[in-house]
Amino acid sequence: MGGAWLQFVAGGLTAGAIYALVALGFSIVYNASHAINFAQGEFVMVGGMCAVSLVGIGLPLAAALPLAIGGAALVGLLVQRLALEPAQAGGRADVVTLIIITIGVGLFLRGLAQVLWDKGIHPLPAFTGSAPIAIGGASVLPQSLWVLGGTALAVLALGWFFGRTLYGKAMRAAAINPMAAQLMGISTRGVMRTSFALAAALGALGGVLTAPITFTSYDVGVMLGLKGFAAAMLGGLGSFGGAVAGGLLLGLLESFGAGFVSSAYKDALAFVVILGVLFLLPGGLVGARRTERV
Repeated sequence: MGGAWLQFVAGGLTAGAIYALVALGFSIVYNASHAINFAQGEFVMVGGMCAVSLVGIGLPLAAALPLAIGGAALVGLLVQRLALEPAQAGGRADVVTLIIITIGVGLFLRGLAQVLWDKGIHPLPAFTGSAPIAIGGASVLPQSLWVLGGTALAVLALGWFFGRTLYGKAMRAAAINPMAAQLMGISTRGVMRTSFALAAALGALGGVLTAPITFTSYDVGVMLGLKGFAAAMLGGLGSFGGAVAGGLLLGLLESFGAGFVSSAYKDALAFVVILGVLFLLPGGLVGARRTERV
C-alpha cells in the first residue's frame, strides 16, 4: 500500500510540475496585461512539435530543445506584436477583447500545426533512457526527474530574474502601476512583449519535458492549457508561488483521484475540487489581496 501511495505521489508531482509551468505563463501575462492568455496551451504544443521536428532532421537533443523553446518564445513575441499590440494601441481594446483575441490565436495556432505537421501523435526520445528507477517502492521514469528538475530550475531562474535583475524589477513596476512606470522611462510595450515571450518559453519547456512521457500532437495544448489555467486560479491568479502550489496540488489530486476513484473521472474530479475551492476562496489559495505582481 505504501508503494502505491508513493507511485501516486510521483505521478502527481510529475503532472503537477507541467501544470505549474503553464500556470506561471498565465500569471506572467495576467500581471502584465490583466488579461488571460488562452493561447498558453498552444505554446506547449509548439515547443513539443518543434522539438520532434528538429530531432527528426538529425539534430541532437541538446541542440533541438533550446531551439524549440526559443522558437516558441519567438511565436509568443509575434502573437503579442501582431495580434494584441495593435488592439491595445490607444486603449481601444478592453480586457474581454484581449481574451477573445487570445482564444482566436489559439485556434489559429492549432490549425496551423495541422498544416505544418499532421494530426498524428509524435514521440520524443527520452533525455536519459527509459528504464524505470525504483525509489522507495515506487517506479519512476528518468524523464519524470527531468520534469521535476527542469521545473525547479525554471522557477529559480524566474525568481532571480524578477527579484535581482533591473529589467525584471522594471517589469514588476510596470505590472503594479503602468502609468508611474512610463513616467520613470519604462517601456510598457516592451514589458508586454517580454511577458509573452517568457510565457511562451515556459509553456514550450513544459512541452519538451513531457513529450517523451505522453508524446505530443497538434491538440495536446488544449487540455494542458485548461489544467494550467485551473492551477493558476487554484493558487491565486497572478501569484508565482500560487501558480507552483496550484499546479502541484492539482497534479496530486488527479493522481490520487485516478488511483482511488477511477481514471475515467480524473479530469472531472480535479475541476470539481477546484470549483469548490474557488467558491470558498475566490482569490485562490494565496489570496488575491496578497498576490505579488511580477
